[in-house]
Amino acid sequence: MNWFWRLLLGTLLIGAVILGGTMFRVWQTARVDGDRPVDAVVVLGAAQYDGEPSPILAARLKHAIALYKEGLAPRIVTVGGNRVGDEYTEAEAGTRYLVRGGVPASAITTVAEGSDTLGSLKAVAATARAAGWGSALIVSDPWHSLRARTMARDEGLEAWTSPTRSGPIVQTRETQARYIVRETGALLYYRLTHASAETESSGLG
Repeated sequence: MNWFWRLLLGTLLIGAVILGGTMFRVWQTARVDGDRPVDAVVVLGAAQYDGEPSPILAARLKHAIALYKEGLAPRIVTVGGNRVGDEYTEAEAGTRYLVRGGVPASAITTVAEGSDTLGSLKAVAATARAAGWGSALIVSDPWHSLRARTMARDEGLEAWTSPTRSGPIVQTRETQARYIVRETGALLYYRLTHASAETESSGLG
């Protein structure tokens, strides 16, 4: 075997190890609840329809309410912007839902910015610095947890994750497997570029 084929085989083996290791970390982090006292519970945005959260966003918000009622944080942060033509942002829809769920408006911080996870977490980190707090429990879907936590920590937040255990994304094994593969690719892309792989058509939350 000449040097070229050895180099090619070595490169493929390294790539397989990195890919498999990242996929395992995505799966492992999805199974862990990092619940602990923090400064804020941060609910990452998802689609909303005329001010009403989509089933995915509603599942995240329900989980955030439970964490707040457990006394793990004095505030919930909703985050996420809107698309052209939307009357409400994802953050505003989330805030409306939380108030209806019994969370005092004074305990909610609405950060109506961000069209993807990275943009949203940059906005949350800026808000945290201005307000003087820095630790957070990030609420999102299980498979999204590792990428969200990585981005949050890169932005200076002391972050852990508390994944949802309900909603459309955790209903079937086929759906779970699809999202694990997507998140593995998105996380590797972020680690290489420090940019978001998310677009409106990517299917990434």
